[in-house]
Amino acid sequence: MADENKDEDWMQKKWRPAMGWMYMVVCICDFVVFPVLWSILQAVLHTANITQWNPLTLQGAGLFHLAMGAVLGIAAYGRTQEKLGGSAVNASTPSLPSAPSITASAPVSFSVPSTSGPAVVGFGGKAAPPAAYQPEL
Repeated sequence: MADENKDEDWMQKKWRPAMGWMYMVVCICDFVVFPVLWSILQAVLHTANITQWNPLTLQGAGLFHLAMGAVLGIAAYGRTQEKLGGSAVNASTPSLPSAPSITASAPVSFSVPSTSGPAVVGFGGKAAPPAAYQPEL
């Protein structure tokens, strides 16, 4: 029964890496392999008007790269959320040991050292760092 479950959801588990590998292959072909082959083809055919390779994925203002960036970014974010939520099932990833619980025997207090001037408050009500040294000119 476990073998059937393992075989039926391989696409669900492997589509993120497959998208990454596909994008890498497309980029290598469009920016490395095809320009070299284009130059060799023109040299072999003795073309009088030699032209430069125009990357196919940059047509249309590079929308392919924007779309793939969005797909891979959202896929990575979704995978991270799955791992944090505990719903990710991956037999090859070892489970992490649980962190020991921390109990405080006495209350801990944190104090901010006093400054000679008025305290400058930054974002979120936190004290801003002291002003940097300004040399006189």
